[in-house]
Amino acid sequence: MIQITIDDQRYDVEADQTLLEALRANRFEVPTLCYHPALTPSGTCKLCAVIVRRRTSGRKNTMLACIVKARDQMVVETRGEMVEQARTSAMKRLLLMAPQSKALYALAEKFQIDVGSPPDGCIRCALCIRVCKEVVGPGALIMEKKGGRYFVVPVEGACIGCGTCANICPTKVIQVADVENVRTISIRSEVIGKHSLERCEGCGRLYATVKYLDHIHDRTETHVEVKALHHYCPTCTKLFSDRIKSVTQRARK
Repeated sequence: MIQITIDDQRYDVEADQTLLEALRANRFEVPTLCYHPALTPSGTCKLCAVIVRRRTSGRKNTMLACIVKARDQMVVETRGEMVEQARTSAMKRLLLMAPQSKALYALAEKFQIDVGSPPDGCIRCALCIRVCKEVVGPGALIMEKKGGRYFVVPVEGACIGCGTCANICPTKVIQVADVENVRTISIRSEVIGKHSLERCEGCGRLYATVKYLDHIHDRTETHVEVKALHHYCPTCTKLFSDRIKSVTQRARK
């Protein structure tokens, strides 16, 4: 057995252990991804960084606990600014290779490694916001700052369920899901709108939300060409329109 100091406390450890093994044997949690006890340590992920202080000069060096062997009278620090900087740098490098990894963000959260908010697929182009306001009309989406970053967020109660935002989104982060007679539109894990669907009077297919149809009716009811209100899906609308056009043309002949 040898003695080492870990965070100002002395511990007896096995002489042939790595520093990582010694730390874990004494219930110190150290983040790792590339380490496995059945394999030769490689130090690839670099998350197990700790500070080792030289006995002679007192100089502190950042070292990888999975590779360094525990030595008698070694002085080790598992926390502090230098450790945080080393682990943050390592984690950000890993996230460059796997930016959508939930496992990496969970590990960063567990060890309080600040790597910012995880990517959410949104590139903040604002196409969804603009089309909803300028073309469709409800203005159901806005850009809002949260924790130093901007996010597309819904305006409560404003969505009419048309799905135009999802159609125009270049990264497809906005999703539309029709389950039975309910349409749910969401961005990330946040619901933009949830609406009941109307059936087409022609074919019986669920095709649009009630709120969307009411919106269209309100915007077109004063138009001179609107004679009666019908709920037809686009396919039936075209079919009936073509039939009316054909009848009209035959009548003119």
